[in-house]
Amino acid sequence: MATFPTIDKCKSNDRKSATVVVADMVGCLLRDDSSFPYFALIAFDVGGIVRLLLLLLVWPLSRLLYYFVSESAATRVLIFATFAGVNVSKIESAATAVLPKFYSSDLHPDTWRVISACERRCIVTASIPRIMVEPFLKTYLGFDMVLGTEIATYNGIATGFVCPPGVLIGQHKADALHKALGAKAQPDIGIGNKHTDIALIGMCKEGYIVPAKPTLEAVRREELPKPIIFHDGRLVQKPTPLLAFLIIVWFPIGFFIACLRIAIMSLLPQSLAYYTIWALGIRVTVNGTPPTLAKHSIGHKNSGKIFISNHRTVLDAFFIYLALGYPITGPTYSTSRLLEFLSPFKVVRISRNREQDAATIKKLLQEGNNIYLCPEGTTCREPYVLRFSALFAELSDQLVPVAIVSHQSMFHGTTVRGWKAMDLFFFSMNPFPSYEVTFLNLLAPEQTCNATSGKTSVEVANYVQRIIAATLSYECTRLTRKDKYWVLAGNDGNVVRTA
Repeated sequence: MATFPTIDKCKSNDRKSATVVVADMVGCLLRDDSSFPYFALIAFDVGGIVRLLLLLLVWPLSRLLYYFVSESAATRVLIFATFAGVNVSKIESAATAVLPKFYSSDLHPDTWRVISACERRCIVTASIPRIMVEPFLKTYLGFDMVLGTEIATYNGIATGFVCPPGVLIGQHKADALHKALGAKAQPDIGIGNKHTDIALIGMCKEGYIVPAKPTLEAVRREELPKPIIFHDGRLVQKPTPLLAFLIIVWFPIGFFIACLRIAIMSLLPQSLAYYTIWALGIRVTVNGTPPTLAKHSIGHKNSGKIFISNHRTVLDAFFIYLALGYPITGPTYSTSRLLEFLSPFKVVRISRNREQDAATIKKLLQEGNNIYLCPEGTTCREPYVLRFSALFAELSDQLVPVAIVSHQSMFHGTTVRGWKAMDLFFFSMNPFPSYEVTFLNLLAPEQTCNATSGKTSVEVANYVQRIIAATLSYECTRLTRKDKYWVLAGNDGNVVRTA
């Protein structure tokens, strides 16, 4: 490896027609030289805490095999512990929806500088199987070819073994590239990081190595070809072996604390719940001045107010209710029956039929109910505000925008592919979750759809989206709930559109 210069010496100008080959994910494309966190993310997603525990128990064995037997043997142990008996469709789903967020936050800047300058991009991944990396590499980084270790399957179930020729290490990498490109093909640039990569990068016109444990900062979010707005999975941080151990130890403790917190949120009076959940570690910050509860007269049109916010977790409505100090009503499309049962305020099911939903909400407003709505229609974890449905602007001129930020350090309190009834528990299992609720001013009459303003409901919805995003220093997008489910189902990532 000493005969090859380091990657920072590689010039990236005038490389548009070049072909680049990367010898592995970890240590080359990614700064991290360990594959364990990515196996752990898959293990927890497809098998929960039990599968994560199994993976952690075999991790010391894999390290011993790595240093005293071979890298191939170490990788096989991790693959078996993670995949044995798992439906392949679940693995593909996790690779599409969970892993891209963590890959994108650890891209090696020099490697990406060279790759992004080349038109044709190929990778041969060994320590992380192809099934775990292909969705990210092709959708978000524009790789044309992804070769790698293949997992063995039987009737759609992963066996835990690998397909011949085994883990693509050493000469196997070069052979796979020869087979894919042709025996006479000679890529322009080869990038590796271990002595086992010599055979592959030796095939290329130029070869470079990525130094171990670089001190460089990862590629910034703004420099990626496509922003990762939507992602799934329960774990907030990349699980190193130490963090995986802490998660496993905390899990039963956290579940008990979550049950206690949820009982308090559901059963205690509003005035007591605020201080009690604070004592149990949930931090709530209220900014701005919540509007006072106005007396209503039955039959008076639009006597209730509509609170409109961005959507972070299933608990948004609860913390607005807590901050207001008076009852609200939460129309909902898809809240689980369990969450509906536990809710301390009135929950009304609506149908996604525009006419029916409008009639239901108007009736609630005329009865004096204060309504909470999240016009995004789905949660977004990243600093973006999705496009708002304009229905709320047609229903009332008493509109109060609310900007919400939630913080979770261990578990995400949202899911697309998992059991939504557990959202409340996972949020409450975090050691010190927090919410920040910022009430903005009631919209002036000229900012609503009343008879004199001349504004359309879409204009009002876009305005509310912009002021909420500006308050949070988030970015507005034109993406919707449908886009989120489209992307997380593994479809074309080109839906990304910003306002």
